[in-house]
Amino acid sequence: MSDIAPSADTLLMAKPAPRSRNMGQILRWLILFIGGIAMIMPIAYMISTSLKWPHEVYNVNLIPEEPTIENYTYVLEDGRFYWWFVNSIIIATITTICNLLFDSLVGYTLCKFRFPGRTIVFIAILSTLMIPTEMLVIPWYLMSQAFGWLDTYWGIMFPGLMTAFGTFLMKQFFESVPDDFIEAARIDGLNELQIWWTVAMPLVKPALAALAIFVFLGNWTAFLWPLIVTNSVDMYTIPVGLSGFGDEADVAWELIMTGAAISTIPTLIVFLIFQRFIIRGVVMAGLKG
Repeated sequence: MSDIAPSADTLLMAKPAPRSRNMGQILRWLILFIGGIAMIMPIAYMISTSLKWPHEVYNVNLIPEEPTIENYTYVLEDGRFYWWFVNSIIIATITTICNLLFDSLVGYTLCKFRFPGRTIVFIAILSTLMIPTEMLVIPWYLMSQAFGWLDTYWGIMFPGLMTAFGTFLMKQFFESVPDDFIEAARIDGLNELQIWWTVAMPLVKPALAALAIFVFLGNWTAFLWPLIVTNSVDMYTIPVGLSGFGDEADVAWELIMTGAAISTIPTLIVFLIFQRFIIRGVVMAGLKG
């Protein structure tokens, strides 16, 4: 029986996986773990503070010595917080719906229609992203005052009913919709609104879901503009209202953290509703690639 030397491929297959690959994977998991802890700690501290008595607020212990739900009882029984919550729900919901409609309409028009000045219009819309919000507050306020929108829902909502970011996002996603689908729908006799609604919109659900999350969170946590345009306490949103839990001498951090903890519930619900569309979009994009 003759000795046969193993081939080079056999030797390579017999070698164990390099340790550098295992170390790299461990390093990646360690970085993700540290990042996860850094993201969770503010939420944990918020919940911890909401369960503390006023004299424990400045205690660095994460676990309260004497946990209490009195802060939640006080905030939920406060009639003002109820109206702040309702105001925030109304404003964030209507603004999100308007963004999904208007941004997708403009994005679809800029993507699928050919007309003179289309590029100029798109650049003009994108250029508004470079203008800081603080510079727009005075024009917004003067407009609200001229039209009688101060201290109203419309006055709070109108600056965000359509956004340049949403228009850009939707236009880029509509680029992935094949023109053959649009032409086939036109041959079948559908008008442009029907094509936009029945053909194009179902194909960009991941973008719509992402835009809905961004817009809802942005309006839910907005503070500067609602603070400026509202005068009565009943028209406050949650961020503006929570800032009133205190005075120059003392700030009721336990009540602020309690209100903030309660106000995170709608944002979690919105994320849970729309996350499956985003994940599905990522998976489909990977399969197409």
